[in-house]
Amino acid sequence: MKVLNMESLSHIAHAAYHDLLRLLQDDAVSEIRGTPSKVNRGNKAYWYDSYRVGNTVHKTYIGEDTPALRARMERLIDLKAETTSRRAARARLIRILRAEGMMDMDRATGSLLNAMAKAGVFRLGGTVIGTHAFRLYEGILGLRYSFNQMAQTDDLDIASFERLSLALDDTVSPPLQKVLRDFTFDPVPGLDKGTTWRWKQSRSGLLVEFLTPSFEEAEGIRPLPALGVQAQSLHHLNYLLAEPIKAAALYQSGVLVQIPRPERFAIHKLIVAARRRDDDHLKSNKDRAQAAFLIEALAEDRPDDLREAYASARSLGPRWRERLNQSLKRMPKTAEKLGAL
Repeated sequence: MKVLNMESLSHIAHAAYHDLLRLLQDDAVSEIRGTPSKVNRGNKAYWYDSYRVGNTVHKTYIGEDTPALRARMERLIDLKAETTSRRAARARLIRILRAEGMMDMDRATGSLLNAMAKAGVFRLGGTVIGTHAFRLYEGILGLRYSFNQMAQTDDLDIASFERLSLALDDTVSPPLQKVLRDFTFDPVPGLDKGTTWRWKQSRSGLLVEFLTPSFEEAEGIRPLPALGVQAQSLHHLNYLLAEPIKAAALYQSGVLVQIPRPERFAIHKLIVAARRRDDDHLKSNKDRAQAAFLIEALAEDRPDDLREAYASARSLGPRWRERLNQSLKRMPKTAEKLGAL
């Protein structure tokens, strides 16, 4: 099975990427319009931007409470004042990363991700999964991908938890369906009348799919209220979406998105490969190649994270272990690396 060649990014590129990611996160906080307020739900806390328009008080979701988010909010006045200089710095960092050979987004995908980010898709729990997430690990892990079929795709997969979408009490603006139609995406009718979880752009062939974890026996269509779309529910997806991270997409002066943790992505790909139908062997091969590449990298640089993710997946039940074993039986080198952890 052929995988991508692995080459480390230069120290300059690695530093530039993380500077870009930091500046994008600063930008997100600088857009707070009013007074931040914290809301506790269960054992977690969430921040909202409360501001008045006329006689109406609006609340916009900022993010889950973390030390990094609190530190940024304490610097809110400075962050607002630095908006112009920060944009110029981001453009300079993008030029450095392109010169270093990092993959950037094609125009169709990049412009759509940018519009989704501005509408609040990733702020409200949307997570890029699939091959576009795999491409974004290049900067996160400090690796340069040799571009081949393992990093190519015409699909953009966005996933989120239905329960999170219900709990946030906020929605994207403008509505996501309007964003998609503005980009000339048309809904792809589902098997069930009135259901649409896939959208296709005829001029580019780009397909956008919305997904959510299934906690029931059936994998039906479920709503994502915060995003204003319907989504196909899938088993095992809850594992992938746990504790997502921020990433920078190389388009214009950078786009802040959310992706799964790389170790969970790698292990989840082993499960997905085993779930594919027999006639879907090309996608299964791609799943296994991406998993093998990331596991090799993570076993070297982040063995503790990889060990924990693998043990967590195996602890979730016999069906999980069966599918992991099924993929690893065809990947002896990868199985050996995981076993050595």
